[in-house]
Amino acid sequence: MVSLLPLLENLCDIIHEDADLLVVNKPAGLVCHPTKGDEWSSLISRARLHLSTFNSDESRAGPQPSAHLINRLDRETSGVVLIAKSAGVAGELGKLWETRAVRKEYLALVHGHVHDDHGMVDAPLGRDEHSRVAVKDCVRPDGAPARTEFRVECRFVRAMPGDGRKPGDNRRQCHDGKFSLSAACGGEGRGEVDPPSILDLPFSLLRVTPHTGRKHQIRIHLAHLGHPVVGDKLYGGDEDLYLALVENRLTPEQQARLLFPHQALHARSVQFTWRGQAVEFSCAPEPWFAGFVAGPANQL
Repeated sequence: MVSLLPLLENLCDIIHEDADLLVVNKPAGLVCHPTKGDEWSSLISRARLHLSTFNSDESRAGPQPSAHLINRLDRETSGVVLIAKSAGVAGELGKLWETRAVRKEYLALVHGHVHDDHGMVDAPLGRDEHSRVAVKDCVRPDGAPARTEFRVECRFVRAMPGDGRKPGDNRRQCHDGKFSLSAACGGEGRGEVDPPSILDLPFSLLRVTPHTGRKHQIRIHLAHLGHPVVGDKLYGGDEDLYLALVENRLTPEQQARLLFPHQALHARSVQFTWRGQAVEFSCAPEPWFAGFVAGPANQL
C-alpha cells in the first residue's frame, strides 16, 4: 500500500491506493469531469493534483502516473470511483466495464413503501422528447434495453413537516404504495395552506444492482416504479426543481420539499476479477444519508 498524503484524503475518502489504482468515495455534489472552476471543482482534477503532489519527490524513479477515470457517477451521486494511474491500467479495467464483467451495487433511499421485497425493472430507455431538460431520458418502447434489479433493505416512516393535515394523513398520498410529489407537498405547492403540521411519510431503503449501464438508469427505473429517489430534482416528479437548481433560483420551499441537498443514491460497491484476483471496493454512504435511515423510525 502507498502511504497517503493529506491532500486528496482531506477532500475525498480514499478507499484504496496502490501503484496502479486510486479508489475514492466521491462525495455527493462533486462532478467527475473537469469544469470551468478551479482545480478543486472536479474529482479528476483533484486526483491529478494528488498524484502530482505525491510524485513531486525527485528521488522517485520511473514514469510519472496520470489520472484516468474508469467509472463515473452523476454529480449528486456519492460512492465508489476508480481512477487508473496509467493509460495501460485504464485500458485493462475499461475492457472489464465494456464487457459488463463488473458487478455494481447501489443504495437508494426512495419515497413510499416498495411493495415487492425483490424485483427486476426491465424497461427500455431513451430521450424524453417532451421534457424541457435536454439531458432527461425516460422509459419508451423504442429505447435501448435497460434492466435494474432491486431488493428492499427496510421500509420505515419519518415524521416530517406537513401542510396542515393531521399526522398520519400522508397515507392518502400513496396509491398501491406509490409516491405522489404533489400530494406529499400539498397539492401543487401553490396558494394558501394551513400552518405546518407533522406527517408520517413512508420511505424504503433499496439495494440496487444495474444489469445495464444506461444514463440515469437507476433513477428513471425507480421513478417508473412510482418510487423516485429522495432528493432527485430531475426524476422526482417536478423537473422545475432541476431547472431551478441550474438557473440558481432554487427557493427555500423547494429545498425543503427535496429533504436533502443531494439525491439519496450511493454507489456502495464494485466487484470484478482483475489479473486473476477477485477484487471488491466498497464504502458507506455519507452521514446525512445513513443518519436519515438509522434515525428514530417505525421500521416495517
